[in-house]
Amino acid sequence: MAQPFPVQRTCPFAPPPEYERMREQAPLVKGTLSGKEVWLVTRHAEAKQVLAGSGISTNPATPGHPSAPPDDEQVTPEERAARDKFTAGHFIDLDPPEHGRFRRLLIPEFTVRRMKELRPGIQRLADELLDDMLAKGPDADLVEAYGLALPSLVICQLLGVPYADHELFQSRTRTMISSMDDPQVRMAAAMEIHDYLDALITSMAERPGDDLFGRLIAGGALSHDELVGVAFLLLVAGHETTANMIPLSALTLLRHPEQLAALRADPSGWPAAVDELLRYLSIVDWVAFDRVSTEDQEIGGQQVRKGDGIYVLGASANHDERAFERPDAFDPGRGANHHVAFGYGVHQCLGQNLARAELEIALRTLFERVPGLRVTMSDEELPAKYDGAIFGLTAMPVTW
Repeated sequence: MAQPFPVQRTCPFAPPPEYERMREQAPLVKGTLSGKEVWLVTRHAEAKQVLAGSGISTNPATPGHPSAPPDDEQVTPEERAARDKFTAGHFIDLDPPEHGRFRRLLIPEFTVRRMKELRPGIQRLADELLDDMLAKGPDADLVEAYGLALPSLVICQLLGVPYADHELFQSRTRTMISSMDDPQVRMAAAMEIHDYLDALITSMAERPGDDLFGRLIAGGALSHDELVGVAFLLLVAGHETTANMIPLSALTLLRHPEQLAALRADPSGWPAAVDELLRYLSIVDWVAFDRVSTEDQEIGGQQVRKGDGIYVLGASANHDERAFERPDAFDPGRGANHHVAFGYGVHQCLGQNLARAELEIALRTLFERVPGLRVTMSDEELPAKYDGAIFGLTAMPVTW
Protein backbone atom coordinates (compact mmCIF):
# COMPACT_ATOMS: atom_id res chain seq x y z
CA MET A 1 0.00 0.00 0.00
CA ALA A 2 1.30 3.44 -0.90
CA GLN A 3 2.36 5.68 2.00
CA PRO A 4 0.23 8.85 2.42
CA PHE A 5 2.57 11.82 2.15
CA PRO A 6 3.77 14.12 3.67
CA VAL A 7 4.18 12.40 7.04
CA GLN A 8 4.17 14.47 10.23
CA ARG A 9 6.79 14.24 12.94
CA THR A 10 5.73 13.29 16.45
CA CYS A 11 8.95 14.30 18.25
CA PRO A 12 11.09 17.47 17.97
CA PHE A 13 14.29 15.44 17.69
CA ALA A 14 13.37 12.67 15.28
CA PRO A 15 11.96 12.09 11.79
CA PRO A 16 8.49 10.57 11.46
CA PRO A 17 8.60 7.00 12.83
CA GLU A 18 7.23 5.70 9.51
CA TYR A 19 10.55 6.55 7.86
CA GLU A 20 12.41 3.69 9.53
CA ARG A 21 9.85 1.17 8.29
CA MET A 22 10.00 2.64 4.80
CA ARG A 23 13.85 2.49 4.76
CA GLU A 24 13.73 -1.17 5.69
CA GLN A 25 11.16 -1.85 2.99
CA ALA A 26 13.15 -0.41 0.04
CA PRO A 27 15.31 2.53 -1.10
CA LEU A 28 12.30 3.83 -3.04
CA VAL A 29 8.72 3.27 -1.95
CA LYS A 30 5.42 4.42 -3.41
CA GLY A 31 3.64 7.34 -1.77
CA THR A 32 0.47 9.30 -2.47
CA LEU A 33 0.39 13.10 -2.47
CA SER A 34 -2.95 14.86 -3.09
CA GLY A 35 -4.21 11.73 -4.81
CA LYS A 36 -1.15 11.40 -7.05
CA GLU A 37 1.34 8.55 -6.82
CA VAL A 38 4.98 9.54 -6.29
CA TRP A 39 8.23 7.80 -5.42
CA LEU A 40 9.66 8.44 -1.94
CA VAL A 41 13.45 8.04 -1.66
CA THR A 42 14.27 6.71 1.80
CA ARG A 43 18.01 5.88 1.85
CA HIS A 44 21.16 8.00 1.75
CA ALA A 45 22.90 6.55 -1.32
CA GLU A 46 19.79 6.73 -3.48
CA ALA A 47 19.05 10.24 -2.18
CA LYS A 48 22.42 11.45 -3.45
CA GLN A 49 21.89 9.58 -6.72
CA VAL A 50 18.55 11.34 -7.35
CA LEU A 51 19.70 14.78 -6.18
CA ALA A 52 22.78 14.71 -8.40
CA GLY A 53 21.71 12.33 -11.14
CA SER A 54 21.10 12.81 -14.82
CA GLY A 55 17.65 12.01 -16.13
CA ILE A 56 16.16 13.97 -13.21
CA SER A 57 14.54 17.41 -13.42
CA THR A 58 13.76 20.00 -10.76
CA ASN A 59 11.70 22.17 -13.11
CA PRO A 60 7.97 22.21 -12.22
CA ALA A 61 7.21 22.76 -15.91
CA THR A 62 8.54 19.27 -16.71
CA PRO A 63 5.63 16.87 -17.30
CA GLY A 64 4.90 14.80 -14.21
CA HIS A 65 6.66 17.06 -11.74
CA PRO A 66 4.94 16.81 -8.30
CA SER A 67 4.86 20.62 -8.00
CA ALA A 68 3.63 21.24 -11.55
CA PRO A 69 1.37 24.29 -11.96
CA PRO A 70 -2.17 23.84 -13.31
CA ASP A 71 -2.47 22.69 -16.92
CA ASP A 72 -2.13 25.62 -19.30
CA GLU A 73 -5.59 25.06 -20.78
CA GLN A 74 -7.03 25.73 -17.31
CA VAL A 75 -5.11 29.01 -16.92
CA THR A 76 -6.05 32.34 -18.45
CA PRO A 77 -3.37 34.33 -20.32
CA GLU A 78 -3.39 36.89 -17.51
CA GLU A 79 -2.84 34.20 -14.86
CA ARG A 80 -0.06 32.63 -16.93
CA ALA A 81 1.69 36.01 -17.33
CA ALA A 82 1.43 36.66 -13.58
CA ARG A 83 2.82 33.19 -12.84
CA ASP A 84 5.72 33.65 -15.22
CA LYS A 85 6.52 37.04 -13.68
CA PHE A 86 6.46 35.56 -10.17
CA THR A 87 8.69 32.57 -11.00
CA ALA A 88 11.28 34.50 -13.04
CA GLY A 89 14.64 34.14 -11.31
CA HIS A 90 13.60 31.10 -9.24
CA PHE A 91 16.79 29.32 -10.23
CA ILE A 92 16.27 26.42 -7.82
CA ASP A 93 13.49 25.32 -10.17
CA LEU A 94 15.71 25.40 -13.25
CA ASP A 95 17.79 22.60 -14.74
CA PRO A 96 21.27 23.04 -16.22
CA PRO A 97 22.41 24.98 -18.14
CA GLU A 98 19.86 27.69 -17.17
CA HIS A 99 20.44 27.01 -13.48
CA GLY A 100 24.17 27.58 -13.88
CA ARG A 101 23.69 31.10 -15.25
CA PHE A 102 22.26 32.26 -11.93
CA ARG A 103 24.51 30.17 -9.73
CA ARG A 104 27.69 31.54 -11.32
CA LEU A 105 26.56 35.08 -10.51
CA LEU A 106 25.80 34.23 -6.88
CA ILE A 107 28.61 31.85 -5.89
CA PRO A 108 31.16 34.66 -5.23
CA GLU A 109 28.79 36.09 -2.60
CA PHE A 110 28.71 32.85 -0.57
CA THR A 111 32.25 31.48 -0.66
CA VAL A 112 34.07 30.35 2.49
CA ARG A 113 36.33 33.39 2.14
CA ARG A 114 33.34 35.73 1.94
CA MET A 115 31.83 34.11 5.05
CA LYS A 116 35.08 34.71 6.97
CA GLU A 117 34.74 38.39 6.10
CA LEU A 118 31.16 38.38 7.41
CA ARG A 119 31.86 36.56 10.69
CA PRO A 120 32.84 39.64 12.76
CA GLY A 121 29.58 41.33 11.75
CA ILE A 122 27.55 38.22 12.63
CA GLN A 123 29.35 38.02 15.97
CA ARG A 124 28.56 41.66 16.71
CA LEU A 125 24.87 41.15 15.94
CA ALA A 126 24.72 38.03 18.15
CA ASP A 127 26.30 39.93 21.05
CA GLU A 128 23.95 42.90 20.62
CA LEU A 129 20.88 40.65 20.63
CA LEU A 130 22.08 38.83 23.75
CA ASP A 131 22.89 42.16 25.44
CA ASP A 132 19.29 43.16 24.85
CA MET A 133 17.87 39.80 25.91
CA LEU A 134 19.92 39.71 29.13
CA ALA A 135 19.03 43.31 29.96
CA LYS A 136 15.32 42.49 29.70
CA GLY A 137 15.66 39.11 31.46
CA PRO A 138 15.72 36.79 33.27
CA ASP A 139 13.03 35.40 30.95
CA ALA A 140 12.71 35.42 27.17
CA ASP A 141 11.31 33.62 24.16
CA LEU A 142 14.48 32.37 22.48
CA VAL A 143 12.69 32.04 19.13
CA GLU A 144 11.63 35.68 18.98
CA ALA A 145 14.52 37.32 20.84
CA TYR A 146 17.38 35.44 19.20
CA GLY A 147 16.57 32.60 16.82
CA LEU A 148 14.47 34.65 14.42
CA ALA A 149 16.17 37.99 14.95
CA LEU A 150 19.76 37.00 14.19
CA PRO A 151 19.35 35.43 10.72
CA SER A 152 16.88 38.15 9.75
CA LEU A 153 19.40 40.87 10.66
CA VAL A 154 22.21 39.03 8.85
CA ILE A 155 20.31 38.42 5.62
CA CYS A 156 18.98 41.99 5.56
CA GLN A 157 22.52 43.38 5.85
CA LEU A 158 23.88 40.94 3.28
CA LEU A 159 21.19 41.62 0.71
CA GLY A 160 20.54 45.29 1.38
CA VAL A 161 16.97 44.86 2.67
CA PRO A 162 15.85 47.37 5.35
CA TYR A 163 15.55 45.50 8.65
CA ALA A 164 12.68 47.82 9.56
CA ASP A 165 10.59 45.73 7.13
CA HIS A 166 11.45 42.39 8.76
CA GLU A 167 7.99 41.82 10.25
CA LEU A 168 6.46 41.87 6.77
CA PHE A 169 8.65 39.17 5.28
CA GLN A 170 8.82 37.09 8.47
CA SER A 171 5.06 36.92 8.93
CA ARG A 172 4.36 36.30 5.24
CA THR A 173 7.01 33.58 5.13
CA ARG A 174 5.39 31.83 8.09
CA THR A 175 2.08 31.81 6.25
CA MET A 176 3.67 30.75 2.98
CA ILE A 177 5.30 27.59 4.40
CA SER A 178 2.44 26.53 6.66
CA SER A 179 0.67 23.45 5.35
CA MET A 180 -2.45 24.38 7.36
CA ASP A 181 -3.22 27.43 5.26
CA ASP A 182 -5.24 27.32 2.07
CA PRO A 183 -3.06 27.30 -1.09
CA GLN A 184 -4.60 30.62 -2.12
CA VAL A 185 -3.70 32.10 1.27
CA ARG A 186 -0.12 30.85 0.92
CA MET A 187 0.16 32.27 -2.60
CA ALA A 188 -1.24 35.62 -1.44
CA ALA A 189 1.46 35.77 1.24
CA ALA A 190 4.14 34.93 -1.33
CA MET A 191 2.85 37.65 -3.65
CA GLU A 192 3.05 40.22 -0.85
CA ILE A 193 6.74 39.43 -0.40
CA HIS A 194 7.23 39.49 -4.18
CA ASP A 195 5.50 42.86 -4.55
CA TYR A 196 7.54 44.31 -1.68
CA LEU A 197 10.78 43.17 -3.31
CA ASP A 198 9.64 44.39 -6.72
CA ALA A 199 9.30 47.90 -5.31
CA LEU A 200 12.57 47.59 -3.36
CA ILE A 201 14.59 46.50 -6.41
CA THR A 202 13.05 49.33 -8.42
CA SER A 203 14.16 51.80 -5.75
CA MET A 204 17.63 50.25 -5.47
CA ALA A 205 18.17 50.47 -9.23
CA GLU A 206 18.31 54.26 -8.96
CA ARG A 207 21.34 54.09 -6.66
CA PRO A 208 22.81 50.57 -6.21
CA GLY A 209 24.52 50.08 -2.85
CA ASP A 210 27.49 48.01 -1.72
CA ASP A 211 25.44 44.90 -1.00
CA LEU A 212 24.47 41.75 -2.88
CA PHE A 213 21.44 43.25 -4.58
CA GLY A 214 23.35 46.40 -5.45
CA ARG A 215 26.12 44.39 -7.09
CA LEU A 216 23.65 42.27 -9.05
CA ILE A 217 21.84 45.40 -10.26
CA ALA A 218 25.11 47.06 -11.26
CA GLY A 219 26.27 43.91 -13.03
CA GLY A 220 23.31 44.07 -15.40
CA ALA A 221 23.25 40.32 -16.10
CA LEU A 222 19.70 39.80 -14.81
CA SER A 223 16.41 41.35 -15.84
CA HIS A 224 14.30 43.21 -13.28
CA ASP A 225 11.91 40.26 -12.86
CA GLU A 226 14.84 37.85 -12.48
CA LEU A 227 16.38 40.08 -9.81
CA VAL A 228 13.10 40.10 -7.90
CA GLY A 229 12.87 36.30 -8.12
CA VAL A 230 16.44 35.83 -6.89
CA ALA A 231 15.76 38.31 -4.09
CA PHE A 232 12.64 36.34 -3.11
CA LEU A 233 14.53 33.06 -2.85
CA LEU A 234 17.49 34.46 -0.94
CA LEU A 235 15.39 36.47 1.51
CA VAL A 236 12.95 33.67 2.35
CA ALA A 237 15.49 30.84 2.47
CA GLY A 238 18.13 33.06 4.08
CA HIS A 239 16.26 33.63 7.31
CA GLU A 240 13.56 30.98 7.75
CA THR A 241 15.68 27.82 7.88
CA THR A 242 18.38 29.18 10.20
CA ALA A 243 15.74 30.85 12.37
CA ASN A 244 14.21 27.41 12.98
CA MET A 245 17.57 25.73 13.51
CA ILE A 246 18.95 28.04 16.22
CA PRO A 247 16.33 27.43 18.97
CA LEU A 248 15.88 23.75 18.12
CA SER A 249 19.67 23.24 18.17
CA ALA A 250 19.90 25.00 21.53
CA LEU A 251 17.17 22.72 22.88
CA THR A 252 18.99 19.65 21.53
CA LEU A 253 22.22 20.68 23.24
CA LEU A 254 20.45 21.35 26.54
CA ARG A 255 19.03 17.84 26.35
CA HIS A 256 22.58 16.48 25.85
CA PRO A 257 24.53 18.14 28.69
CA GLU A 258 27.66 15.99 28.29
CA GLN A 259 28.11 17.01 24.65
CA LEU A 260 27.39 20.65 25.54
CA ALA A 261 29.98 20.54 28.33
CA ALA A 262 32.55 19.14 25.87
CA LEU A 263 31.87 22.00 23.45
CA ARG A 264 32.22 24.56 26.22
CA ALA A 265 35.56 23.01 27.18
CA ASP A 266 36.80 22.82 23.58
CA PRO A 267 35.12 25.35 21.24
CA SER A 268 37.03 23.92 18.26
CA GLY A 269 34.35 21.22 18.16
CA TRP A 270 31.58 23.61 17.17
CA PRO A 271 31.85 23.22 13.35
CA ALA A 272 31.43 19.43 13.63
CA ALA A 273 28.61 19.89 16.13
CA VAL A 274 26.76 22.16 13.71
CA ASP A 275 26.93 19.55 10.94
CA GLU A 276 25.68 16.90 13.33
CA LEU A 277 22.79 19.14 14.36
CA LEU A 278 21.93 19.69 10.69
CA ARG A 279 21.91 15.92 10.12
CA TYR A 280 20.18 15.00 13.36
CA LEU A 281 17.36 17.55 13.12
CA SER A 282 16.93 17.65 9.30
CA ILE A 283 14.30 20.39 9.50
CA VAL A 284 14.06 20.77 5.69
CA ASP A 285 12.93 17.22 5.12
CA TRP A 286 11.28 17.06 1.70
CA VAL A 287 10.12 20.55 0.77
CA ALA A 288 13.09 21.39 -1.49
CA PHE A 289 13.66 17.87 -2.77
CA ASP A 290 10.88 17.34 -5.31
CA ARG A 291 11.95 15.98 -8.67
CA VAL A 292 10.65 14.22 -11.78
CA SER A 293 12.28 11.53 -13.89
CA THR A 294 12.86 12.59 -17.50
CA GLU A 295 13.59 9.05 -18.71
CA ASP A 296 12.91 5.43 -17.90
CA GLN A 297 15.57 4.34 -15.43
CA GLU A 298 16.35 2.05 -12.50
CA ILE A 299 16.89 3.65 -9.09
CA GLY A 300 17.39 1.57 -5.99
CA GLY A 301 16.16 -1.55 -7.74
CA GLN A 302 12.89 0.08 -8.78
CA GLN A 303 11.80 0.82 -12.34
CA VAL A 304 11.16 4.55 -12.43
CA ARG A 305 9.32 5.71 -15.54
CA LYS A 306 9.61 8.96 -17.44
CA GLY A 307 7.22 11.43 -15.86
CA ASP A 308 7.25 9.77 -12.41
CA GLY A 309 7.33 12.29 -9.55
CA ILE A 310 10.00 11.80 -6.90
CA TYR A 311 10.48 13.16 -3.37
CA VAL A 312 13.76 12.69 -1.55
CA LEU A 313 13.13 12.31 2.18
CA GLY A 314 16.12 14.18 3.58
CA ALA A 315 15.40 13.31 7.20
CA SER A 316 15.16 9.62 6.31
CA ALA A 317 18.40 9.70 4.30
CA ASN A 318 20.16 11.48 7.17
CA HIS A 319 19.04 8.75 9.57
CA ASP A 320 19.98 5.85 7.29
CA GLU A 321 21.83 3.14 9.21
CA ARG A 322 23.81 2.35 6.06
CA ALA A 323 25.42 5.80 6.06
CA PHE A 324 25.56 6.72 9.77
CA GLU A 325 26.34 4.49 12.73
CA ARG A 326 23.64 4.80 15.41
CA PRO A 327 21.87 7.48 13.34
CA ASP A 328 19.24 8.26 15.98
CA ALA A 329 21.93 9.24 18.48
CA PHE A 330 23.20 12.82 18.69
CA ASP A 331 26.98 12.52 18.36
CA PRO A 332 28.91 15.72 17.48
CA GLY A 333 32.12 13.71 17.12
CA ARG A 334 30.88 11.44 14.34
CA GLY A 335 31.98 13.72 11.46
CA ALA A 336 28.61 13.84 9.71
CA ASN A 337 29.52 16.29 6.96
CA HIS A 338 28.24 13.92 4.25
CA HIS A 339 24.63 14.56 5.27
CA VAL A 340 22.12 15.87 2.72
CA ALA A 341 20.56 18.61 4.87
CA PHE A 342 21.72 21.09 2.21
CA GLY A 343 20.89 18.78 -0.68
CA TYR A 344 23.53 17.43 -3.02
CA GLY A 345 24.88 18.04 -6.51
CA VAL A 346 24.40 21.16 -8.62
CA HIS A 347 21.37 22.24 -6.58
CA GLN A 348 23.13 22.00 -3.22
CA CYS A 349 22.16 24.96 -1.04
CA LEU A 350 24.00 28.08 -2.15
CA GLY A 351 23.93 29.58 1.36
CA GLN A 352 25.27 26.59 3.28
CA ASN A 353 28.48 28.37 4.30
CA LEU A 354 26.44 31.28 5.66
CA ALA A 355 24.11 28.93 7.54
CA ARG A 356 27.02 27.09 9.13
CA ALA A 357 28.69 30.34 10.18
CA GLU A 358 25.47 31.72 11.68
CA LEU A 359 24.70 28.52 13.58
CA GLU A 360 28.20 28.17 14.96
CA ILE A 361 28.39 31.80 16.12
CA ALA A 362 24.81 31.86 17.44
CA LEU A 363 25.11 28.69 19.51
CA ARG A 364 28.65 29.19 20.80
CA THR A 365 27.91 32.77 21.85
CA LEU A 366 24.59 31.83 23.47
CA PHE A 367 26.10 29.16 25.70
CA GLU A 368 29.19 31.20 26.50
CA ARG A 369 27.20 34.24 27.60
CA VAL A 370 24.17 32.52 29.16
CA PRO A 371 25.66 29.52 30.98
CA GLY A 372 22.58 29.04 33.16
CA LEU A 373 20.15 28.86 30.23
CA ARG A 374 17.25 26.49 30.72
CA VAL A 375 13.87 25.89 29.09
CA THR A 376 10.80 26.53 31.24
CA MET A 377 8.51 24.07 29.42
CA SER A 378 8.74 20.35 28.84
CA ASP A 379 9.54 19.08 25.34
CA GLU A 380 5.95 17.88 25.03
CA GLU A 381 4.57 21.34 25.88
CA LEU A 382 6.77 23.28 23.46
CA PRO A 383 4.72 24.48 20.46
CA ALA A 384 6.24 22.89 17.37
CA LYS A 385 5.52 23.19 13.64
CA TYR A 386 4.48 19.59 13.19
CA ASP A 387 2.29 20.51 10.25
CA GLY A 388 4.72 22.94 8.60
CA ALA A 389 6.78 22.41 5.49
CA ILE A 390 9.90 23.41 7.47
CA PHE A 391 10.12 22.08 11.02
CA GLY A 392 10.88 24.20 14.06
CA LEU A 393 9.45 25.70 17.24
CA THR A 394 7.01 28.59 17.31
CA ALA A 395 8.17 29.56 20.81
CA MET A 396 10.84 28.46 23.30
CA PRO A 397 10.46 30.16 26.72
CA VAL A 398 13.76 30.21 28.60
CA THR A 399 15.22 31.61 31.80
CA TRP A 400 18.73 31.82 33.29
